[in-house]
Amino acid sequence: MSVTLARWGSFHVGGQRVLVAGQPPRQVQFAPGNPPTPVDPNGTYLVGGLYAQFMQPAPVRGAHPMLFWHGGGLTGVTWESTPDGRDGWQHFFLRQGWTTYVSDAVERGRSGWSMIPEQFGGEAVYLPAENPWPRFRFGPRMGEAFPGQQFPVEAYDNFMRQCVPRFTTTDEPTLEAYLALLDRVGPCVLVGHSQAGQFACRAAAARPGLVQAMVLVEPAAVMQPEALADVPMLLVYGDYIEGDDRWPAMRARGLAFAAAVRAAGGQAEVIDLPAAGLHGNSHMVMMDRNSDQVAALVQAWLVRQGLWG
Repeated sequence: MSVTLARWGSFHVGGQRVLVAGQPPRQVQFAPGNPPTPVDPNGTYLVGGLYAQFMQPAPVRGAHPMLFWHGGGLTGVTWESTPDGRDGWQHFFLRQGWTTYVSDAVERGRSGWSMIPEQFGGEAVYLPAENPWPRFRFGPRMGEAFPGQQFPVEAYDNFMRQCVPRFTTTDEPTLEAYLALLDRVGPCVLVGHSQAGQFACRAAAARPGLVQAMVLVEPAAVMQPEALADVPMLLVYGDYIEGDDRWPAMRARGLAFAAAVRAAGGQAEVIDLPAAGLHGNSHMVMMDRNSDQVAALVQAWLVRQGLWG
């Protein structure tokens, strides 16, 4: 099914000016055969910005734009297409009539880079190919898939090509950039995956009224439930969690968070995909072969919230 776009563009938001001093100048050859050029790294840099790409379909049926925030070590590509070449959730929800905003978080992808550690401190964490396979629940070890696995493991190399270095010291500038994005877009539906769970919670709490609904796909961290009682939310969890080293505790924290939101008078629903009849989902739910079926559950929930028509 094709999509007609009324508007399509991109922009950067957020960031701050940072002065770098005391670094030694160096000679850089920018192109083969050209003489080296002196480069002085000292000066003022604009760092901590965030890239966002928007697409507005025609007609628009979603009550508000839908913002997609990716997980750790990843970029907005998470939502655009799957490693084996299928349409991603961005396409699915565009076809439903939602305006979409897909962003790259601070220090990722098209948001650019900065002089780490001079600006933010810390050291980049870049994962070898053997790491995400068991951690994202594709299988017990590299090259061995769980029975019934929905992630397209034959395209694993394409998935690893999407992975980028991440930092554990940039949470605050990342949150500030996401807040700048919310301020620019206005009322929205926020979809966050994994690491973005904490940013979604903190951003919604810091901007009351801007996040009209929140979908958290296997959030790695959640917080501030009392501040989110006015934000309808949906949490989605996949398969192969029991027996995993980390995910039972992470899901338990998510379920406790949802219960705390409800105790505060809010609405927080949880979809356990195996219990809903969808089996074989990895941590990368939006890339799994049945990703459209999962997206359809999310769409149905948004319809029930009165946000689509």
